[in-house]
Amino acid sequence: MKQQFLVKGGARLAGTVQVSGAKNSVLKLMAAALLAEGTTVLQNCPEILDVPLMAEVLVGLGCEVEVERDVVKITTPAEISSDASFEAVRQFRASVCVLGPLTARCGKAVVALPGGDAIGSRPLDMHQSGLEKLGATTRISHGAVVAEGTQLRGANIYLDFPSVGATENILTAAVLADGVTVLENAAREPEIVDLCEMLREMGARIEGEGTPTITITGVEKLHPTTHEVIGDRIVAGTWAYAAAMTRGDITVTGINPKYLHLALEKLKLAGAQVERYQNGFRVNMQQRPKAIDYQTLPYPGYPTDLQPMAIGIATIAEGTSVITENIFEARFRFVDELMRLGADATIEGHHVFLRGVEQLSSTDVWASDIRAGAGLVLVALCADGDTTVHDVYHIDRGYPGFVESLQALGADIQRIEP
Repeated sequence: MKQQFLVKGGARLAGTVQVSGAKNSVLKLMAAALLAEGTTVLQNCPEILDVPLMAEVLVGLGCEVEVERDVVKITTPAEISSDASFEAVRQFRASVCVLGPLTARCGKAVVALPGGDAIGSRPLDMHQSGLEKLGATTRISHGAVVAEGTQLRGANIYLDFPSVGATENILTAAVLADGVTVLENAAREPEIVDLCEMLREMGARIEGEGTPTITITGVEKLHPTTHEVIGDRIVAGTWAYAAAMTRGDITVTGINPKYLHLALEKLKLAGAQVERYQNGFRVNMQQRPKAIDYQTLPYPGYPTDLQPMAIGIATIAEGTSVITENIFEARFRFVDELMRLGADATIEGHHVFLRGVEQLSSTDVWASDIRAGAGLVLVALCADGDTTVHDVYHIDRGYPGFVESLQALGADIQRIEP
């Protein structure tokens, strides 16, 4: 927990990097394995800290879980516990995705209010409202969300905001409900599509994933399956921005570039050359980036998880950029750390104004969440000396082999003990 990264600035990153399965998908797929008795196998899983954490949650509910490199095997018994109020659940945000499966499978769920990244308020009101539309009762009690509903019924549900988590929990509850559920203003992220594809492989009847309206026809029972996790578009996007920020040349494989369309278009506007392939892309930057504006929005808009990379490239760009955060209000605490490195930034509400500087100065910085940590490392690569990044356990939760991948691309970075 106390390890640090020592980053020497000035390297130009070049080479090829392969991305593994998506963090924002694998944890939800692991939770969905609760819906079917038997052994579900997930392939192309990322080797990150959150996978064994989710395995610990599932074991606490009565499952057997084997994690071997990029394969996770989950054996779900006929009877599982409905009580997920133990400590492992509180350690990371994605644990709340067991709420829907437990409610559907057990008729009751007790799930500890989750922890995770310090990026702002992420309430569960839409999760609760969706389950209540399906016939459950919900409440917050003793630090846990409690849902009870032994006879879930299909319903028409409209989300005030296309919340990924709420969409996932409603989906995983509705697949075993009696009747048809129509979920409107649903999240459209590729990870939602991945979840729906796995649920359909398990016997669920789902239509419309990837659009704002998803229709779920409940079935009596699901069966286990073997499923390959979709590539991680956020990790892939991080490497894309690493190439642009260090005036490098990186080819990224293991990802469909259409999932990063807007992020790659932004890099083209900043002056990068971008080539797209069937299973990857290449970003080549020969000059200082041009300043451009960003605003985060639900998919297919610019992803909030790549906002630190947008801010990072703006710190060194030629001109002034305005970055607007529309999803999580606390994500700008990352900017305070950039200012330690010499960034010229002004925060006004949910906007940050950045006047690019030609040279950043190295110092000690602290990661506050997964993506902010990765963004700090990329900015440190553009500084004038040795930067120490603290609290790097955040980065390890979302980026498999982060240091090793950077070293292979030419970065001078080491993992050190304090």
